[in-house]
Amino acid sequence: MGGGMATRLLSEGFALSVYNRSRAKAEKLASAGAFVAGSPREAAARSDVVISMVGIMTGIIVVAVMLQNGPIAGWNGFFLTTTIVTSVTGFFFPAKGLLPSHIVGIISLVVLAIALFAYYSRHLMGPWRAVYVVCAVIALWLNVFVGIVQSFGKFAYLHNLAPTGSEPPFAVAQGLGLILFIVSPWLALIVIAAAIAVWS
Repeated sequence: MGGGMATRLLSEGFALSVYNRSRAKAEKLASAGAFVAGSPREAAARSDVVISMVGIMTGIIVVAVMLQNGPIAGWNGFFLTTTIVTSVTGFFFPAKGLLPSHIVGIISLVVLAIALFAYYSRHLMGPWRAVYVVCAVIALWLNVFVGIVQSFGKFAYLHNLAPTGSEPPFAVAQGLGLILFIVSPWLALIVIAAAIAVWS
């Protein structure tokens, strides 16, 4: 990303982490509000919002394909990988003790492990397809939950709407996400059951 684009993003209120082998060049953006990472690893760890959004987008595609009972092989690996990375990067941030974000990350990784087993070991045979559907939707919902929290915390416009996370806009966003992910797995399972009935 060029310096001009980085400056424009900062002027629009976006949180930005930057890294350059020449720290003096990166420091020029620090005065505009950017965080200067000490290493590429630190910069990547602080790019959690971007990684989370990629996981959410691919997850939505996977769920949409499942609702049509279509093949998910092309998108599945990308969705699982980015969602796992989203959960893992949360542990790179310095923290004192176990935080709620860590608990969400642990739950997500456990759910993703079951989804991986259902897909790659059991090949979605029999009840394992339903197991995968439920696990994929839960993992996606957790990713959306984290993404909403991150967005309200890091994007100036959203943060102004809910600075403490207890305001109505934040609650509405989380509520709509929850409703969507309660409905979608049932729809996917209904489509799969209908397809199985036709094939049999």
